[in-house]
Amino acid sequence: MTKDLNTLATALYVKIDDHLIAFPDLAPERPRTGIQPILSDAELVTLAVLSALLGFTSERRWLRYAREHLPAMFPYLPTQSGYNKRLRAAATLITHLISILGRDTSLWSDDVWVIDSTPVECGRSRQTAQRSDLAGWAEYGYCASHSRFFWGLRLHLLCTLGGLPMAFALTGAKADERTTLLGMLHTAGDLVTRHPGQTIIADKQYYGRDFKHTLAATGLRLLRKARKGEPPRAGTALFKPLRQTIESINQTFKGQLDLERHGGRTPAGVITRVVTRILALTCVIWHNDKTGQPIKRSLIAYDH
Repeated sequence: MTKDLNTLATALYVKIDDHLIAFPDLAPERPRTGIQPILSDAELVTLAVLSALLGFTSERRWLRYAREHLPAMFPYLPTQSGYNKRLRAAATLITHLISILGRDTSLWSDDVWVIDSTPVECGRSRQTAQRSDLAGWAEYGYCASHSRFFWGLRLHLLCTLGGLPMAFALTGAKADERTTLLGMLHTAGDLVTRHPGQTIIADKQYYGRDFKHTLAATGLRLLRKARKGEPPRAGTALFKPLRQTIESINQTFKGQLDLERHGGRTPAGVITRVVTRILALTCVIWHNDKTGQPIKRSLIAYDH
């Protein structure tokens, strides 16, 4: 384990532990009477973030690795079954921590956001699509960026140009991007009110007069590429490099955090694994920002 990753793990654990002390209601619900867990919730979430950063897609392999190489940091580790159950129960806490860490960075005040969706494949065979517990939520969809069909979900990500997640949603592959974005902004609470006059840069599928007016009514300005048959739109010259920015952020999730190798087989399992990866990226940006690193989204110091 590198010194940088060790420092990040320690800082994250302290941040989570302090927050849970201040807000104990955020901890996963458990019976008032009974055996208290030996592995704390702060240790559990830190352990999950490290597994994502180090590229482990199998919980069994990760726990074997942690027992062998991280006994000083985690003296006690549960079985794979216990780890999986506790991590799923902590999904709400993990989602909350994404916002807490994001607000504690300088990138939180950026005045430009980008929005896009990316496939989260959940299976490739017809039998999987018919028998999976994800059937009904996961569905067949098409990814225009890579010219391929897939069976699974879509991760809709609203983030800053530096890659800091501001809001996200996990939907079926055919979900309307415009409706999903409006739902994300509504669910995000005071996110919009804290960022008046924000500019959102989107691809051409975020179109429609009513959609644009709805965003404008909340104080948001939409910039997007022109659709076929439309006249050129303002700021078109900016879209190509910024489009590469959001594609680069998506590639960080897929190439370095193994988003499509999540291994989830149930809705709860997929949700937990996806939000853990979003927390891992947010944690890296938070730590790089606090330590004055020039590239906030760089995972190089933490992935080995």
